[in-house]
Amino acid sequence: MSTTPEVFAPAKLGPLTLRNRVIKAATFEGMTKNALVSDELIAFHRSHAAGGVGMTTVAYCAVAPEGRTERDQIWMRPEALPGLRRLTDAVHAEGAAVSAQIGHAGPVANSRSNRRPALAPSLSVNPQARGLTRAASAADIARITTAHADAAKYAIESGFDAVEIHLGHNYFASSFLSPRINKRKDGFGGPLANRAKVARNVCRAVRDAVGDRIAVTAKFNMDDGVPGGFWLDESLQVASWLEADGTVDALELTAGSSLLNPMYLFRGDAPLREFAAAMPQPMRLGIQLAGKHFLHSYPYEEAYLLDSARQFRAALDLPLILLGGISTRDTMDRAMDEGFEFVAMARALLREPDLLTRMQADRDTPSLCIHCNKCMPTIFSGTHCVLVPAS
Repeated sequence: MSTTPEVFAPAKLGPLTLRNRVIKAATFEGMTKNALVSDELIAFHRSHAAGGVGMTTVAYCAVAPEGRTERDQIWMRPEALPGLRRLTDAVHAEGAAVSAQIGHAGPVANSRSNRRPALAPSLSVNPQARGLTRAASAADIARITTAHADAAKYAIESGFDAVEIHLGHNYFASSFLSPRINKRKDGFGGPLANRAKVARNVCRAVRDAVGDRIAVTAKFNMDDGVPGGFWLDESLQVASWLEADGTVDALELTAGSSLLNPMYLFRGDAPLREFAAAMPQPMRLGIQLAGKHFLHSYPYEEAYLLDSARQFRAALDLPLILLGGISTRDTMDRAMDEGFEFVAMARALLREPDLLTRMQADRDTPSLCIHCNKCMPTIFSGTHCVLVPAS
């Protein structure tokens, strides 16, 4: 007879043993000037490690220079490795593990700041990508697939314990999954099996590159939150294929499209005024005039992705990481009761990096996060909770 796991007990994730089942979810930090690790980035992840997470996730490590959402993001290359090693050493010194989120932003990439075209399944006009996206060629797809494998090897060299492959939010692999975005007529478009090739091949390339030296997880969209996009019926099938492929040790279940509907992931109020203030002109004016048509507001509730995630739990044996509005011990225990192996937290830990340590001492410790989402625009200046006084 199986017993419900204790969220603060050690747990296996592939070849890795974490000190507990709580993962600091990837939140782009905005602390990587010149696409290199900064002291601020190290301090950010050290604080979460010291605060009690089992593993913290560095977000996000692009696999190629054109795969960045802005020019100062890290992309995995030899010059970045010494700083990444300092970061992993700092996290390990606090007793936590550390994962590198690797991916290619595809149509979400900032072609203007990258000075390279954004790549998508099909040619399209894309304001978020700052212009036209170019349809990725077969050679582009092969190069980006290999780049994921190379990034994973760089992660090992830098001391990371895991990599998280980005298969969500209509980034490169996710955009191929979406029937709304992917209009290709070749072997990467049309039927779901074709649209899933990029995601499956990327995961296979990473697994073949790392073997069992580190854990391999994937951030995976359950649905895009847009009409005609990737939806639960198809995502359940792709998740089943990934499980059968044996390429990932766990899936972190997410939702929404950074390209078309970003607030579908976050829920709660959309901080339009703060986003506008953080943007240069003419984007500031664009958000002021039309932001409400892009940044929708959704009601916030604790564990708001749980209903969808239950369908994956019922269909899969693969370990699953529950994400989305987790900020209390009761919700963590509920996730364990329902068969999820791990939980991922973000906003609550931005407000209180030491929340888990205090929660272990007193399970009734409340989170002070009010889910105002005003932390979201701070990615442009250094991600933080706006309610915490500057030190």
